[in-house]
Amino acid sequence: MVKNVFYNSSLPRAGSTLLQNVMMQNPEVYSTPTSGVIEFLLQARTLYSNGDAFKAQDPKEMEKGFQGFCKAGLYGFFDAITDRPYVIDKSRAWTGNFRFANFIEPNPKVIVMVRDLRGIFASMEKNYRKNPHKDPLIVNGAQLQNMTADSRLKHFSVSPPIGPSMEWLKDAIQQGYDQHMLFIRFEDFTTNPEAEIQRIYKYLDIPYFEHDFENVEQLTHENDAIHGIFGDHEIQPSIRPVSQDYTSILGFQNCDIIKQNYKWFFDKFNYQ
Repeated sequence: MVKNVFYNSSLPRAGSTLLQNVMMQNPEVYSTPTSGVIEFLLQARTLYSNGDAFKAQDPKEMEKGFQGFCKAGLYGFFDAITDRPYVIDKSRAWTGNFRFANFIEPNPKVIVMVRDLRGIFASMEKNYRKNPHKDPLIVNGAQLQNMTADSRLKHFSVSPPIGPSMEWLKDAIQQGYDQHMLFIRFEDFTTNPEAEIQRIYKYLDIPYFEHDFENVEQLTHENDAIHGIFGDHEIQPSIRPVSQDYTSILGFQNCDIIKQNYKWFFDKFNYQ
């Protein structure tokens, strides 16, 4: 029976899939791939907010009932698919819905992996370049859209998965929710995974487990064809630092633009 549901609401291309598979080495932890559970709950919230049957009844009573429905649905979903007591549900949307998570169950634990944004944008651009045989679905030659690295950078910044993730993160910081989240820098995790995993266990307040960072088996699976050429959820079996090649991919000017446009992010997470 599931005791606690935690959340992995990391930035794209920041190691969330790797973290999920590391944590799932622990026989007490069930980690999801990119999860749709939050979509169930948000759809239910829409019906609860707009349904005449709910509006016609006592609002305080309906609020309590909806809260119970959400928590029972969340835990019931995972009780049906795992007998592990701890669940880490992965969805970037939890950052933007922290207050909703807190409504479902007070004091939610949210892990957010971050990464130097220049590396995130470069990773997207590299996926574009290594798939010339596939339609990227973002280029329009007739309208001169996303035909250069410069314009693709602008596109990535306002489109999923990067655009919404950065908006949610900035809003969480501005509203102070970040004080209740655990931030893990991808660079720190790949350099010293043991230290970062210890931070995670302390934050989640669950019994510690000795992990094997040299033999990380892929236990979460999702069809990257759903995400197009920019989906990349395969992991390497050994954790190693990733080369900082963003300048050679994006160019000095674009790297400077990223730093200027996201100064708040670079200051918050001490990227230089």
